[in-house]
Amino acid sequence: MPAKSLLSGQRPMAGKLLCTVDAVLTPASPVTDIAELTALATTAVTAGHGNVLSTSQAVFPNGAVTLVLILAESHLAIHTWPEENLIAIDLFSCGSIDAGRVAAELTRLLRLDAAQVRWLARGEAAVTPQR
Repeated sequence: MPAKSLLSGQRPMAGKLLCTVDAVLTPASPVTDIAELTALATTAVTAGHGNVLSTSQAVFPNGAVTLVLILAESHLAIHTWPEENLIAIDLFSCGSIDAGRVAAELTRLLRLDAAQVRWLARGEAAVTPQR
């Protein structure tokens, strides 16, 4: 059975959710400074009423970064591909964080372009047949 996915603007009601953002990096996107990226991601999580417990990051020789924030509500992962001007953001939550607000704040704070937000129900909501 295929996963239930929703496009931008179609948000599952509640439960375990994966919110993904694929966007274009702009010259003004502050993603090459890992400390600034971590601070901005933390600000976005806080705006969505989330709680950051821990962070981990990696910077690669080509300038790409991976940042993972462990949240009380689950996790946020950010990956960049500078050679493609691409950023991919994944926020998995148990529904107690405003993932839409986090995605909107990240898009604004990171000055992203052409952001595409998608929602995917996880857990029981994803595997329970619709009636």
